[in-house]
Order: sequence, then structure tokens, then C-alpha cells
Amino acid sequence: MKKLIFGFALSTALLALAACGSDQAESAAETSPEQIENGTANPASDVTVSSEPGAEAEVPSGPTTQMTFTTMEYDFGKVKSGETVTHDYEFTNTGKENLIIANAKGSCGCTVPQWPKEPIAPGKTAVIKVVFDSKGKSGPQSKRVTITANTNPPQTFLEIKGEVTPPAKNEISVEQKK
Repeated sequence: MKKLIFGFALSTALLALAACGSDQAESAAETSPEQIENGTANPASDVTVSSEPGAEAEVPSGPTTQMTFTTMEYDFGKVKSGETVTHDYEFTNTGKENLIIANAKGSCGCTVPQWPKEPIAPGKTAVIKVVFDSKGKSGPQSKRVTITANTNPPQTFLEIKGEVTPPAKNEISVEQKK
């Protein structure tokens, strides 16, 4: 029995190390895809997310609202390794309460979202800007941004994807020029 428990713990640790970053492994441990899919994810009052390194922000409590995105997925096509891709995800508060975004977090350190910190009034439109840095990446990429807000469910997922190709051999990268 002890060997079985040890084996399970070891395989869980290895899976966590294989994740893009430790933040992704922590996030996966909190809420499983099945919980999100069947609506049994942690209630908003139990979820704590990090808004900045060293700081923690709770999911807003109180009345919930709705946010509707014009698109929740962006395919940037092909880029050369080292290039950055930026995309603005436009959304509207389609509910009846102010929309408060507590956090937006990329699935990896290479994907950084910027979101409005002030409440968005009902009917108003805003943007979540996502920057993907392809440095050190190659092949097909698919990164997820998790938005935590006073919505039901409290988490909304955006995706940025595409393919990263190696730079041509005759091209000199910015770092090589220094």
C-alpha cells in the first residue's frame, strides 16, 4: 500500500514538473477540468488567486454578472522563435451588475495578460490584452488565459495559439547582436 501511495505521489510530482510552470500545476491542483465542465468547481468564496507575485486576490463576492467576448480564441499563425505576439480580446459586460475582474493569468510565464482593474459598468466594452513571447518555443503552441471575475462560473478561459518556427540560419537574433 505504501508503495502505491508513494508511486502516485511521485507521478503527481513529475507531472507538476512537466507543466509549463509551477503556477499551472498549482492551478490544476485547485480545480479539475471535470469540476469546471460539470459546474462543481470551487465556489467563488473558496477560490484564491494571485494577482501579482507575493500578493493574493480573492474572487469578488456579491452579485454576479456576465461578460461576453467577441472571440475567445486567437490563432496567430506562424511566427519565428523570439517574436512576440499581442492580441486584444474585446468583451462586453452583458449583465446587470458592475463587472470586476480579480485576476487574469496565463498558463505559462510566456503568456502575460493585462486587464482593466476598474469595474466595467453594464453595457460597457473593454479589452484584455495578451502578449505571448515565443522565445525558446518551437512547434505548435496553445496557451490559455484564465480570467477570474464576479461571473458565474467565476473563471472564463481564453486561448492564444499558433506555430513557432526556428529563425532562418542566416538571421541573427537580437541577443546575438549584443
